[in-house]
Amino acid sequence: MVNSNNDRGVVQGQWQGKYGGGTNPLNWRGSVAILQKWFKGRYKPVKYGQCWVFAGVMCTVLRCLGIATRVVSNFNSAHDTDGNLSVDKYVDSYGRTLEDLTEDSMWNFHVWNESWFARQDLGPSYDGWQVLDATPQEESEGMFRCGPASVTAIREGDVHLAHDGPFVFAEVNADYITWLWHEDKRRERVYSDTKKIGRCISTKAVGSDSRVDITGLYKYPEGSRKERQVYSKAVKKLLSVEAWGRRRRIRRASVRGVWRDDLLEPVTKPSITGKFKVLEPPVLGQDLKLALCLTNLTARAQRVRVNVSGATILYTRKPVAEILRESHTVKLGPLEEKKIPVTISYSQYKGDLTEDKKILLAAMCLVSKGEKLLVEKDITLEDFITIKVLGPAVVGVTVTVEVLVINPLSESVKDCVLMVEGSGLLQGQLSIEVPSLQPQEKALIQFNITPSKSGPRQLQVDLVSSQFPDIKGFVIIHVATAK
Repeated sequence: MVNSNNDRGVVQGQWQGKYGGGTNPLNWRGSVAILQKWFKGRYKPVKYGQCWVFAGVMCTVLRCLGIATRVVSNFNSAHDTDGNLSVDKYVDSYGRTLEDLTEDSMWNFHVWNESWFARQDLGPSYDGWQVLDATPQEESEGMFRCGPASVTAIREGDVHLAHDGPFVFAEVNADYITWLWHEDKRRERVYSDTKKIGRCISTKAVGSDSRVDITGLYKYPEGSRKERQVYSKAVKKLLSVEAWGRRRRIRRASVRGVWRDDLLEPVTKPSITGKFKVLEPPVLGQDLKLALCLTNLTARAQRVRVNVSGATILYTRKPVAEILRESHTVKLGPLEEKKIPVTISYSQYKGDLTEDKKILLAAMCLVSKGEKLLVEKDITLEDFITIKVLGPAVVGVTVTVEVLVINPLSESVKDCVLMVEGSGLLQGQLSIEVPSLQPQEKALIQFNITPSKSGPRQLQVDLVSSQFPDIKGFVIIHVATAK
């Protein structure tokens, strides 16, 4: 009921960057406004949401029903469409994703919920935290839904147990497989980091805004013997007759979906290593300066052809526009390391940067003996906003808040608006016009709030402009009761 796909549910999803007739998912500041709009609109789906919106609404609804629930963020989250527990990515000679062949994907992050309850259908071993995902990604038994899947079952590879175990297992522990697609329609496995799925699985601490890492609840240490044993167990469970009858048919041998039988042998590790190194902090509105560091692991000289590409992307890692393509030929002496400078100017990315503020760099390294190495780097552009409360916060007493904003661009901006919201701090939403800002200019904006509730309260501030993606910040204000 939280997503609108199969019924008159609450939130309608949109991932294409066009939000006409609705609200940009990044502009929602809480689930209450969404639920109220759905109710007042006679249960017409509210436009629009993405994963964190679905999870926020789901958390509110379940807590209102008395079910202990928390929000979970998974970084490098797999979306396995063909159910083979791997993300199969097809690229060209520049490392660019071939979208017509690549059905699986790895989202920069994905957000779902966990709820705490007994699994009488599975037995007491699987009680406790259960994964529930309201984001409409894949159908489960004819409906867009996911879970409940026992977190314990996921960690132990018991993917045959109800519900949607294979999909959730892949989200946190799929192998990441890269294929180079040749013009003659041959595919060739390329060496890349296969262990990047499911990093820093996180939730908020109880009583504070600290991050709690719960990766260990979902899987054993990445690459450990136990983790590999669990992975093999999960594959065998999927291939068992019992599991086969419970899930949709797997395409065992197709161009796009690759079954595990031909992936168990690791690809040969190349005789060079490579990584992108950020030379200066990647700041919104500034040029990006990086270096591709290549190291020869052998005692002989080697010649390497390096094809570098860059693209703006959505948080789902879907490419939006190519912003860089260049080639280099590098000669590496025995055990030598060389750095190839990579620069992306603001003018190259400003027209195609999405509100996710993300750029993907890729380097396909072709070694003289036929070895191939793919190096990738996700970059999230940083921004800046500071919030200060100028005095003690007390229920019923007005206090001033000061916000420092900066124009991140190398050009002047106008028509900026500061949007402010905070439960127990403001009635509704406050909108403040910001004067025109010259390149890199800072501005101090002050406004008053009168808290109505005591305890820790979150004040959210959002600098909105048509010339750059929203810049967000928040501060926790501890409000005392009136004397």
